[in-house]
Amino acid sequence: MAKSAVVSSSEENKLGARIMSWPQRAKSFYSDVRTEMKKVTTPSMKEVRATTTVVIIAVAIFGLYFFVIDLAIGRGINWALKYFTH
Repeated sequence: MAKSAVVSSSEENKLGARIMSWPQRAKSFYSDVRTEMKKVTTPSMKEVRATTTVVIIAVAIFGLYFFVIDLAIGRGINWALKYFTH
């Protein structure tokens, strides 16, 4: 059986207050965003090069690691299939 939606007057007042306070909350939010964006700094070219180098090296190491693990697991499965089918 479906329940009827009854909204009490206190809930209507809360909703109305939230709707009415929206412009002030939006203004406060954008003010906070502006304040935080003033704290943001752009990295120097030296920092960008250093972090890019670290990322490239890390990707290469992980790629090599996963290649070796994939190769070992693949050969192990192939060996097991050949062993148990003959």
